[in-house]
Amino acid sequence: MFQSFDTDALYAALDAKRTLHGLSWSGVAKQIWELSPELNKRRPNDHPFSPSTIKGMKEKRRTSCQHALFMLRWLDLSPECFLTGASNEAKEIRLPRTGPDRHLRWNLKRLYEAVNTRRQGEGMTWVQVADILGCRPNQLTGLRTARFATSMELAMRIAQWTGQPSTYFMYLSTW
Repeated sequence: MFQSFDTDALYAALDAKRTLHGLSWSGVAKQIWELSPELNKRRPNDHPFSPSTIKGMKEKRRTSCQHALFMLRWLDLSPECFLTGASNEAKEIRLPRTGPDRHLRWNLKRLYEAVNTRRQGEGMTWVQVADILGCRPNQLTGLRTARFATSMELAMRIAQWTGQPSTYFMYLSTW
């Protein structure tokens, strides 16, 4: 029913660009972090993007939706480019343009609201929706108050189930 987010393909794309530019993983992480130099200056206590986040993605074969956006921004590719069997039309979706004073973030509350709206419209329980999306009900209800992230895989299943492009759930953040 859903096209899976291919974390291995994201890693391969990062590795290909890294190799092309002769970078170490530390160099990639530094370039990713330096996409927002003005924001980083205003927020000197923020933790820079870590190379272990990328390396861990290869080992665990998953990543958080928030971390994925940092990497996707560096690649200038949308999450839809990494859906298995994605149509050419889906691959044409572009990330919002993010200036040096912002980070690109997932709006988790908006993910929750989209799921809840469809759930209520179809008269479904959270358990039924969770079964469809391949997760636990609290992973969905927790999006309403989540501060950090969910998995990229679940975020993309939600986007597909609600019929929205991933960019509908993104915003430009000043943190």
